[in-house]
Amino acid sequence: MGARSLTGRHELLDAARAELTARPGVLFHGPMGIGKSMLVAALTASLAAHAPPTGTVLDCSPAEEDAGLPFAALVDLFARVPESCLEALAPEPRAAIRAALLHGPEPADGRSRLALRVGVLDVLRTLAAAGPVVLVLDGLQWLDEFTAEVLAFVVRRLGALDVRVVAAERVADGEQPERLRCCPPGTTELPVPPLTDDEVARLVRAGTGTDLPSEVLRTIQDTAAGNPLYALELGRASALRGPAPTAFGPTPPVPRRLRTLLLGRARTLPETARRTLLVTSAAARPDLTLLCAAGLPEPAADLAEAERLGVATTDAGGTIRFRHPLLRAAVYADAPEHDRRQAHALLARAISEPVQQARHLAHAHPHPDEDTARALMSAAEYARRDGALGAACELAGLAARRTPGDRPADRDDRLLAAAEYACDAGQLDEAAEAAGTVLAASGSARRRVRARLVLLRNAGQALEGAHALIQDGLRDAVGDPEAEGWLHHWAAVRGLLCGELEEAARHARRAARQAAVVGDTETRIGALATYARARSLAGDPVAADIALEEALALAGGADGGPQSWRLIRMRAILALDADRVTEAREQLAELLPVVDEFAGVEEAVATLVSLTRIQVRAGHCREALHTAARASHAMSQTAPALYAAALAATAGGTAEEARQLAEQAVRASEADGDRLFLLRALAVLGQAELLAGDPRGAASAVEALQRVRELGNAMCAADPPLLHWYGDLAEALVLLGETDEAEAVVREAYARVTADTPGSVPAALERAEGLREAGTGRAKEGAARLRAATDRLRQLPLPVELVRSLIALGAVERRSRRRSAARAALGEALQTATRIGAAPLAARARDELSRLDAADRSGEAGAGGPELTPTEARIAELVGGGATNREVAAKLFISVKTVEGTLSRVYRKIGVRSRTALAHAMAVAVLASGAAVDSDGDGQVDVPERAVMVGRPSRTQGRRALDTRR
Repeated sequence: MGARSLTGRHELLDAARAELTARPGVLFHGPMGIGKSMLVAALTASLAAHAPPTGTVLDCSPAEEDAGLPFAALVDLFARVPESCLEALAPEPRAAIRAALLHGPEPADGRSRLALRVGVLDVLRTLAAAGPVVLVLDGLQWLDEFTAEVLAFVVRRLGALDVRVVAAERVADGEQPERLRCCPPGTTELPVPPLTDDEVARLVRAGTGTDLPSEVLRTIQDTAAGNPLYALELGRASALRGPAPTAFGPTPPVPRRLRTLLLGRARTLPETARRTLLVTSAAARPDLTLLCAAGLPEPAADLAEAERLGVATTDAGGTIRFRHPLLRAAVYADAPEHDRRQAHALLARAISEPVQQARHLAHAHPHPDEDTARALMSAAEYARRDGALGAACELAGLAARRTPGDRPADRDDRLLAAAEYACDAGQLDEAAEAAGTVLAASGSARRRVRARLVLLRNAGQALEGAHALIQDGLRDAVGDPEAEGWLHHWAAVRGLLCGELEEAARHARRAARQAAVVGDTETRIGALATYARARSLAGDPVAADIALEEALALAGGADGGPQSWRLIRMRAILALDADRVTEAREQLAELLPVVDEFAGVEEAVATLVSLTRIQVRAGHCREALHTAARASHAMSQTAPALYAAALAATAGGTAEEARQLAEQAVRASEADGDRLFLLRALAVLGQAELLAGDPRGAASAVEALQRVRELGNAMCAADPPLLHWYGDLAEALVLLGETDEAEAVVREAYARVTADTPGSVPAALERAEGLREAGTGRAKEGAARLRAATDRLRQLPLPVELVRSLIALGAVERRSRRRSAARAALGEALQTATRIGAAPLAARARDELSRLDAADRSGEAGAGGPELTPTEARIAELVGGGATNREVAAKLFISVKTVEGTLSRVYRKIGVRSRTALAHAMAVAVLASGAAVDSDGDGQVDVPERAVMVGRPSRTQGRRALDTRR
């Protein structure tokens, strides 16, 4: 059984196998085409493969025409029964079976019915004595009544016999099997559910060997409603036909053999009833009122006939529904073309709603006609104003196809409108196809420029490779200042995304000037916004604010409609970067409902990503997870959505989840050539690796954050988030013991701090400095720096940053044996992290507190000075185990110089002077703590920080160690 035929059915098949180990049978049931026979065959093959050679499979698969033939199914079941089994029967049962199988005359007495039943039961007993028996009954609905009665008698008397039944029965949706009596008592009923849309997509792709256009695939998914047979037939028909569904009608093409299978009885209806069904199938939302308005004489009576045949139903309110979406498509496809046009013409006259009316008008006149084209464009514009962007794209595309050949300019304009609407709706394939048609064939330079603009919008964040597209457009735009303004603006956007901030600002200024000359307010607003973003990234918030306020004034302020949405979002981000978190959150909270209702997909996702950033900084970690999930749902696997999901996970998810999402965001950004989101994704990856707080994660964090540093330098960026990431890099370097490099990073960050730099930046750098001081053995000075950072953060609405600093302070105080101060800091960190839903940081705080509790229990209060840092403990462990400095450096991804410097601090803290003495002290400490484990599987004992204390081992500890050795 091929994997393709089992698409979406593996779990159900596993469940059936499991049931058959404890039950005497399983019965699959569901509508036609749902995949029952495939499951029966797969399950039977699986049972046969694991059965002993003496096992027997008896099967029958009756068809509809077999239902009236006495014992037809029994003949099939007994086809594999050895003659020896029949010969062993008593004379009467043997004669009865031979008669049923048409191998002999029917016995003259009246006991043949009972004799037949007893004979079948005896045959099964004989077969079961030799090995397991499987009865396969595929198609119980067509089982002839004579065989059904025999099976009903036999299965009730199987008892402990090794006989299993695998059966399938066709039932209508929502109905229960009617032939359960043919299965043994205790048989498990397994309804076969519809496939999901994703499973249908995989099945159609495998069945057709091609990727159908997304619009075609969506129509197949809707029409098949999860039925694999229907999906495959529709997919193959669409692949052969070629055009999208809108070129054919309101339903996809249905192949003749499928129509025959579905409509055998419906074709027997009177002509008036068939006409009523056709008009019903052509309508999007049919009801009796509409059919009467279309001029049909007695639609209720016609539909009563259709309901009797199981084709359609009418509810109490007059709404009409086909029993299955494919029935609607089949009825429509089965009608002659002339009748379909007439049905649409009737509906176009009966409907007043512009969009539906235009659709019916298009299908009633499937040929070039300027009046029809104009009506379609009018409806497309209506749909766009109503926010129905997908419908607007469809109608504009229809308008282009209905445009007469002697009006190429009108056709191009309508194709461009369709492309723009498709782009707004996130239908990228449709947008690219329409714009590409204009670009390839239009004789108008301005229209070719407009087509390129659609392709640029379609590229989303992936503009790195769009340089030639922009340059070709600028050549077409020579002498057209408005078009030049459009393209310079796109050059600015590309420069911004590619990290070319000076180029971005230059193109944005030129675009704004060109737009001002021709009075193109929309482009001028966009160019000013792009200029503001470039200047903000370059660390010039004053210039950014001036440009942004000018753009907002041109847009009509915060209530200026779609033109103001991006500006409000940017203003919120500038407020966020300036630590005005509440202001940022309020601005986007007001914007989001409007964007949800009226904006395109890209605008909505950009707003959700920005809101995620704000929620994370504001400490609304649970809300951030929800917001990021919405962004992922709208545009999954895109760099912005993946970045938002990773960022939210660092705050409210898990460290591992955050790391995986951040890695995906990095790959997506690299594929797009989007340096802005690459910068952010790498920063989040570094933060995710830091969450563990150990040297292993720190090494990966340093790798990611060093790339952030390099990219930032290449871009000449100096905005607050970048400076925060410098602080993260310094922390990671400290964890690795690279304290000198950490100091250099902090100095580099301070060199970019200005009077306009918000308070969270020095707080982040102070946290890094505090950790560096503690890492060099200056725990008191380090704690002072960390207290300064926490004091600064208490004045800011940044609880996540406060928790990070409190955990750092608590860890330093713990290692310095200042238990009370450590407990106070860590307790506040845990309480705050729990309140805001910062799960990873709450876990860090609990871990530090547990170490503190363990130290209290082990009585280390009188042991003296500070503990080793995690990196010091790891290096001491490796050196104590006999590793050279070079081997330690290679294992921990640090320099030999760092190992040497760290080892000197370890010697001072423990009070030894040689590697031999260090090994002895480490062994004593581990034995005293009882904490010797090999947690990472490297064959070496891992030494917890709390097991390593300053000062030589006490005499008591030494005696305890010697006693243990003895």
